[in-house]
Amino acid sequence: MQNNEIYVTTALSLEEKHLEELRNGIAKELRFYIDLFRVWNIWPDEFVLGKSFVRTLKCDPVKREYIATSYDGSALIEKRFKSFESMIKWTLSINELKLTNIRELEPGIYFVRITVESKIRKLPPVIGYFIIFLSENEFKIRKDSPSFNIGTVK
Repeated sequence: MQNNEIYVTTALSLEEKHLEELRNGIAKELRFYIDLFRVWNIWPDEFVLGKSFVRTLKCDPVKREYIATSYDGSALIEKRFKSFESMIKWTLSINELKLTNIRELEPGIYFVRITVESKIRKLPPVIGYFIIFLSENEFKIRKDSPSFNIGTVK
């Protein structure tokens, strides 16, 4: 928090097998969810607000072309990179994302939850409707920040 604003910075580190798939030309789509929750003692934690991003990574090993996109629901950003490493660094990190102003929040204890998921690209999109126990995610990672106070907590 700085200047009454909540900022979020996060990064993801992919396993070597996922990096190797990318180097071999298999495109990946990652979904980042950044959510603010209010902590309650007796009730479940309350979702307050959230932002999401869809980031795609594409490599052409023959042309040595590296393209990444980021879509936040309103703006699509496409970037071309000269190296695989620079594409990975840009795509897998979110720096100083302004989440909200604390003046818009009620006093209480809050935390930020970051969720990142990658969908399996080999399965048809409707397979989850027919086989409910089969995961549609290649991986799903969820991490919570330490709790923090806003205002005077009773």
